[in-house]
Amino acid sequence: MSYTQKQVTDALHLVKFPGSDKDIMALDMVRNIKIEGKKIGFDLVFQKSDDPQIITLKKLCVSAILKFVDKEAEIKGNIKVKAVHIVDEPGVLPNVKNIIAIASGKGGVGKSTVATNLAVALANAGAKVGLIDADIFGPSIPKMFGSESARPSLIKIDDKDRIEPHEKFGVKMLSIGFFVDPAQATVWRGPMASNALKQLIEEGNWGDLDFVLIDLPPGTSDIHLTLVQTVPVTGAIIVSTPQEVALADAIKAISMFEGAGVNVPVLGMVENMAWFTPAELPENKYYIFGKDGCKKLAEEKGIDLLGQIPIVQSIREGGDNGIPAAVNTDTVTGMAFADLASKLMSVVDKRNADKDPTKRVEITR
Repeated sequence: MSYTQKQVTDALHLVKFPGSDKDIMALDMVRNIKIEGKKIGFDLVFQKSDDPQIITLKKLCVSAILKFVDKEAEIKGNIKVKAVHIVDEPGVLPNVKNIIAIASGKGGVGKSTVATNLAVALANAGAKVGLIDADIFGPSIPKMFGSESARPSLIKIDDKDRIEPHEKFGVKMLSIGFFVDPAQATVWRGPMASNALKQLIEEGNWGDLDFVLIDLPPGTSDIHLTLVQTVPVTGAIIVSTPQEVALADAIKAISMFEGAGVNVPVLGMVENMAWFTPAELPENKYYIFGKDGCKKLAEEKGIDLLGQIPIVQSIREGGDNGIPAAVNTDTVTGMAFADLASKLMSVVDKRNADKDPTKRVEITR
């Protein structure tokens, strides 16, 4: 017999933190749920390693699983306690003003396309921009910039080897795709992928930049945790199509960044593939994936809708040909991405004026 993750989360929703009216799921204290047959395990994350409620909460979790999932469930000894420590010093990328995570809950929504064109649009607006391709297993940034053959060089700075980012269209970029054979699959375990991302961030010769955009893989994974552990992320942008199945995963991405253990502000949403307008009928809009799904979700979550990007053939062609649509600023798509860049700069300015700088997070056993 095997249990479902919903059975486990439903049971843990009934475990309240002592002295609080909130449950441990709402407080984002439960991570990495693993189920193997009757064996159930997960991480229980506290704000500090000596929290006096650790023993009590572990017992409450065990009782909830045995009572509401199965009295035969193997849960004892499978709850790992971790502590969250907020590290004050930024350390990495000290000369970068804003680090923006570009994320999506679901693959195939055009997140890398948005990241690429947003980076170019920011550069067009006069910003100094960097772009890091954090999709270690499916890097697409080199192709989107027509730079598959680029091989960044090593330079010595203060007796340390640094990777010189490849630069095109005013954007400095690094991707694992520059260092591996594009015809070969990257078959790495999680720690190897995380270390590769840290190298791109920590060893890149990024210099003074206004923005570094981090194009994350879809979903929520080790890569996302590595990012917030490595650098203080200014804010996150969530990309989704208006389709219900994509929005369901977008909600999870929002929850991850805004969770108590991460605390990265979500700056807003970008609705990609918002509608299709055929060239021969420029006044018509066909809502192939639904209408205003991201707009409604953004309103529900109290976050900004930064832009709605239509399905346009030139965007796809630009990605395939290595000339991002945002390069041509006088086109409909170029103007759409220029508007997105302008709105991002405004919300970042407001975020920095209203909130303290984000602190990077370190999670230890």
